[in-house]
Amino acid sequence: MPRPNHPNPNPNPDPVPVSGPSRRTVLGGLAGAALVAAQWTPAGLIPAAGAAAPPAPPDFPAGIPLGVQQYRNWSGEMRADDVWTAVPAHPSDVVTLANWARAKGYRLRPRGMSHNWSPVLIPPGADTSRTLMVDTTRNLTSLVVDPGSPTTVTVETGCSIERLLTKLEEAGRGMIATTAPGKLSVGGVLAIGAHGSGIPTPGETLPQGGTYGTLSNLVVALTAVVWDAAAGAYVLKTFRRDNPEIGPFLVHLGRAFVIEVTLQTNANQRLRCQNFYHDRIGTLLGPPGGSGKKLADYLRDSGRVEVIWFPFTTVPWLKVWSVAPSKPWVSTQVNAPYPYTFANFVTEDQAKFLADIATGNVGGTEVFTNAEMAVVGSGLIATWTWDIWGWAKNTQLFVEPTTLRIHEGGWAVSTARANVQRVLNEFFVRYTGLLSAYKANGRYPCNSPIELRVTGVDRASEVVVPNAVEPTLSAARPRPDHPEWDTVVWLDVATLPGTPANHDFYREMDSWIWANYTGDYACVRPEWSKGWAYGLGGAWTDTAAVTGRIPNAFRTGLPTTANFDTARATLNKYDPTRVFTNPFLDLLLP
Repeated sequence: MPRPNHPNPNPNPDPVPVSGPSRRTVLGGLAGAALVAAQWTPAGLIPAAGAAAPPAPPDFPAGIPLGVQQYRNWSGEMRADDVWTAVPAHPSDVVTLANWARAKGYRLRPRGMSHNWSPVLIPPGADTSRTLMVDTTRNLTSLVVDPGSPTTVTVETGCSIERLLTKLEEAGRGMIATTAPGKLSVGGVLAIGAHGSGIPTPGETLPQGGTYGTLSNLVVALTAVVWDAAAGAYVLKTFRRDNPEIGPFLVHLGRAFVIEVTLQTNANQRLRCQNFYHDRIGTLLGPPGGSGKKLADYLRDSGRVEVIWFPFTTVPWLKVWSVAPSKPWVSTQVNAPYPYTFANFVTEDQAKFLADIATGNVGGTEVFTNAEMAVVGSGLIATWTWDIWGWAKNTQLFVEPTTLRIHEGGWAVSTARANVQRVLNEFFVRYTGLLSAYKANGRYPCNSPIELRVTGVDRASEVVVPNAVEPTLSAARPRPDHPEWDTVVWLDVATLPGTPANHDFYREMDSWIWANYTGDYACVRPEWSKGWAYGLGGAWTDTAAVTGRIPNAFRTGLPTTANFDTARATLNKYDPTRVFTNPFLDLLLP
């Protein structure tokens, strides 16, 4: 059957001011992408025998490979050179390392794929002379799909999300929603309560083994390295989901070392993803009611949406997923993840703008953001991906390590589903109003997209284990005093690192978000992997927020038997000598 004529993804009569990229630009961008990827790939492990500095860890356990490695987080805002790094072959090696670290006064930091913004692994400027990174991605990657009802999967935490989903797909299993990047470690994803985007449509039945909450809500059991007072040593201990002490380990922020998890799964789903490029952003995120299709309308019809919108442009990239057991005749079938190839390399225009930002020149911001949206519009057409269909992971994984690295601030707003459009509109009005005020003074603090997603909360009732415990520190944890708050709106604001005035802008947005979504309407929690607690020095520098407002977000409305304080006490009980911590976590979770 011949391909049908595709619909125009942007029938908007008002054209985007800048045309799409030329063929030369795209080809040049591919070469630039290779350079950027090389720059951002962590340096290889230098064996201890060949490492010049710093001083080697004393009396290091024999038989565990040791070397020196560089650390950089996703946006490059945190880096540490020459960090001693161990490569355990077995979980028992991590136990050995923990007991060695306790005896020698070292701290262990579990290293995954380093796709993270926040300072939960190594804070900026931290003294790493007595820090040992533990690379989980080399060997701690075993994966076994366990038959049962529902089917579960037992996986070591160094395994990537992409490999996990691939193996599940081969077994006919999957997840309702997952992260956009696939090159993430399972351990890293669960440590910060990562999420996808999806809530049920009216009449939709939750598949057995599924959840509309975070990936941490899929855990039915986990094994961690913990202190055993009776043994006087660190040991491996398994916690089932009905164990009252498992809650803090489900989202532990790097204050624990989880080795292995067993996750529930649901029957794999075929998803259709329609990519729209015609909705006016002011209408899509407009106030509830009135004319024009709102994001809440798309949510009602499909339950699974994502908005990617660059400032100073008129239309967003709107992704709308729907369950589709059979392929729609207009859809392109995709049999592998990362279908949007146009979004996963750095173009010459992007490289030039990065150079301008480095010199403080932001005058080209509006041209740049409109060019970025033009790439989306032309890219969807050129790659035939405006309407795709396939197994869930192939339509949901779309961010690769070669994509442009940006700083992201992130907030999770819990509210009733009926209030989602209000949450979005208030955010949009404040964001654009603040941008306009900065622009009037010749300042452009944001040059990268906002990203909006919607999920359910982490309901214990969606866990297949009876009497399941909620993830204590999950940003999507339900509030028992507000059972009507069944939905989480994830608000992400991005810009290129080093953009002038961005600290001021983020601080104002952060303050407004916490002040606006309050009372009986909504509450705010940090999206742990992103930027939050913005102070004069940028993200995570507002000490009063780190020690006050943030912990209080996990106290208010929650039982005193399972809140921030009990999470801290449990994590301290199982790591009393603070082997699994860093200076920032010592402040957040003393």
